[in-house]
Formats: sequence, structure tokens, C-alpha cells
Amino acid sequence: MTVRAVTPRVVEPPARAGKGVSVYPSATAMVWPGQRHHHEAVAVPGVRLSPGDALVEIELATVCESDVRTLAGHREAPAPLVLGHEQVGRVVALGRGGAKSTDGHRISLGERVVWSVGVPCGRCARCRHGLPQRCVHLQQYGHERMRRGWELSGGFATHVHILDGTPMVAVPDDIPARVLAPASCATATVVAALEAASAITPLEGALVVVAGLGMRGLTAIAMATEAGARVVASDPDPARRDAALTFGAAAVSDPRVAPDSGLGLAAALGRAGGRGAAPTIALELSGAAEAARSLLAAIDVGGALVLVGSMSPGPELVVDPEQLVRRLLTVRGVQDYAPRHLEGAVRFLADAWTLYPFAEQVGQTFALADADAALAAAATGAFARVAVKPC
Repeated sequence: MTVRAVTPRVVEPPARAGKGVSVYPSATAMVWPGQRHHHEAVAVPGVRLSPGDALVEIELATVCESDVRTLAGHREAPAPLVLGHEQVGRVVALGRGGAKSTDGHRISLGERVVWSVGVPCGRCARCRHGLPQRCVHLQQYGHERMRRGWELSGGFATHVHILDGTPMVAVPDDIPARVLAPASCATATVVAALEAASAITPLEGALVVVAGLGMRGLTAIAMATEAGARVVASDPDPARRDAALTFGAAAVSDPRVAPDSGLGLAAALGRAGGRGAAPTIALELSGAAEAARSLLAAIDVGGALVLVGSMSPGPELVVDPEQLVRRLLTVRGVQDYAPRHLEGAVRFLADAWTLYPFAEQVGQTFALADADAALAAAATGAFARVAVKPC
């Protein structure tokens, strides 16, 4: 199957019906029908844009671990659905009244944008208390059942229908798509995690441990380093540990070995911070309960452990309350992010993408028609992100 570039044509229906946009050749979405089924290409010849909506033509999408978990049955998801929530694209049509970015500027046709994984209502108690990512009425790109009126609801498509209220951020034209696509999930989540940690203890001058060196872990190393921290990176994969050094890690460790051995955590902390050094911030991004336990034991008095990777049910993390009390420890959980974190992700990438090899962290690129092959490649635990390109 060849996926062609498309040109939107605006069709003016009655005002109450919103703005109709017909797309020729038809927009295409790769729809996942459910467990043990292959993706199917579904033509979407037109969309109806409500006020504040936008239609974005996808430049590149990347495969997130949650997409893989959905296909594996480790994460509940209503089918049929269009997966994908890490992407970058250009606005090709706008609903009546146009749309605005998170900083309040009016989005223009042809503008290059990234957008949030979630659409918060802005009115519920969680939204009002600064937790829009856990909105009671949250809708999420790449996670919702495909429905009439919102067929183009995920990144594995030629176009995405952006709903009114979705946080959007304009992005520079000179940054490669493979750098920007992960901003809508991996990068913004790391901004949220580091903000959570720095609210407990200062990041500048801190000794930080990052466990789990996928896209989020490497990004966390670069961000923390740029903020003035010294970072120890931990992962059992030697290639990932090598990559951590290129992203600014002061030392690396292997969680499988004894702490005081050459590649152990204690030895790595000593190399980064001096003999007997203990971290004040630890980020757990792998989802491994054993990693969380070892980090909790290693944190210094007054330190913070931020859990990000535990997105699927797993072994319980047993915590001795006395240790939390006597050592003045804080354990925080972070899932997704608020609009300000997406803004921070774009600012960081704009400044740092030439300083660190972010572009190299997106490897194999598959045609949209080969979405099944892309997800299979991602499921192997490949070091780099896998990408899907519409044409």
C-alpha cells in the first residue's frame, strides 16, 4: 500500500455542524482491531472540525512503550483504536475561530506543532487543582476507541484530528522530526519528573541517579546535567550505558552486580561524587521493582525518589515507614504531564538537540502501512525508538 500526500479541501456545512474538511486522496488511519489482529488501513475522506479543532498532517510518529504494552495485552485499551501519541506535524485546517497554542498565540495554517497526549476538560476538580493529566474526563490520543467524528485520533495515520482544548506547542522548522516526535510523551514526562524532584530538593549541584536508560532515561541525564547536576546512570545493557555517557552521565553502573564492585552503584556514586557520596535525587524509569528498592536504599537524608516507569502491575514495593520518617525521604509518582511540561520539553530540545545525539535515538523507520512491523520491532526492546512515517 502506498500512502499519498493529501490536500485538504474545506466544505462549508451549516454553522451548527462545524467546519467540514474533505481530504483527497483520503486521509488514512492504521486501525488496531484488538488482540491477535493485524492493523487495517481505514480511509477517512473527511472530518468535521468544531470550533477550536485543528487537522494536522503527520510528519513522523514514534512508537512508545505503552503502544507495545497495549498490543501485548499488558495495558487495557478499547478497540478498535488508532495507536500512537508521539508525533510532530503541520496544521492543514482549522475549525471556526482557529486554535491557540499553550502560550496563547493563534496557530496558523502550515505551522509545525506537537501536542499533548491528553485532552483535559479544564473544569473538573483535578484540572482546577493543577492535575490536568489526570482529568476526570480525560481523552487521550492513541488510547481511545475509534468513534464517529473522531476517527483520526492517533499518530499512526496520515493526519490527526486535534480536539479543542488540546495543549499544542509550535516548534521550530530546523529541528529534525525524529528529535521532536518523542516530545509529546517521553521528553515532556521527564520535564515533569525533574520538576517533581526539584520541588523537594535542588537539582543544581545535586548527585542524581537515573535507572533505566531508554529514551526517557537518556533525556533525563541530559536535562539534569544541563541543570547543573552530576548524574549516575544505571542499566544492565552495556550499549545503553555507553549511550548514557554521550548524554552527559558522570558515571554508569550495572544493577546486576554487587554495589561496591567496579560497575556497582556505590562505586559509580563514588566516581561521580566522591567517596561515600549518596544521591539526593533518584529517578526510576525502568519499571523494575528491584531498581526502586535499591534506589530507595541509596538515597541520602532528605532525598527524593521519583517513580515514572511503573506503568504496569508488578511486584509490590515494600517500604519501611520508619526509614521514610528517620531519613526524611519523599517518594513521588509521575504519570504524563501538564501543558507547561510540554512547553519545557520543546524549549529544552530547541537548545540541546545539537549538544546531545537525540536524533540517533530514533532508529528504524517504517512506512505507515507497515505499522505491525514497526510495533514488532519496538517490542524486541530495541535500543532506539522505532518510527512510523506516513509517506
